[in-house]
Amino acid sequence: MTFETTRRALHGAAELLLAGPQFDRSGTIRLRITPGGFGTVAEPDLRIDGDQLVTNEARLPLKGTCDDLAAAAGLRVRTLTDVYRDGSGVTPGEELDVDPHAARLIADAFAEGDRELREFAPDQTPVLWPEHFDLGISVDEVNYGISPGDEHIAEPYAYVGPWRQRTGSFWNTAFGAARPLAELGSIAGFLADGRAAAAKD
Repeated sequence: MTFETTRRALHGAAELLLAGPQFDRSGTIRLRITPGGFGTVAEPDLRIDGDQLVTNEARLPLKGTCDDLAAAAGLRVRTLTDVYRDGSGVTPGEELDVDPHAARLIADAFAEGDRELREFAPDQTPVLWPEHFDLGISVDEVNYGISPGDEHIAEPYAYVGPWRQRTGSFWNTAFGAARPLAELGSIAGFLADGRAAAAKD
């Protein structure tokens, strides 16, 4: 449960402490991959580095509740339930449970995915979306990305999600295709296979 509870806590922090305050100030929920984790793309300048919330003035351990952390950082917790339907389910008063090792595994998966997505489609900028806590791009009506895990697959995985459903041996999920990173010799190879299958099927 350590990995799952850490993933849930980081997802909640991404929503309530980063994307929410950013949406209030700058009108966007988009997040980006940063060294050791992820952060905002606009004001306020905030990021998660491993198991810490980093502001321009402080580094705060991700302990306690989002309400506690926001108060310590001079922020106002902002839920995004009025922006999208799904999400982490983390509430402002819920205690966060972050294991440093699990947080590093998630950060490493996102960092690797960010590199591979940029090489795969150099004209695209990967976005970490707080709704599903996944990093993705869209090319020719096909989504490509990296998830740290969810109800579909419990560990970090790469995915290919065509906007229009495809049929064929490559596609193994309701939304397209997904493979655990641990089973992939190359994320780039999987993405390329997905592009070929989307064009063929």
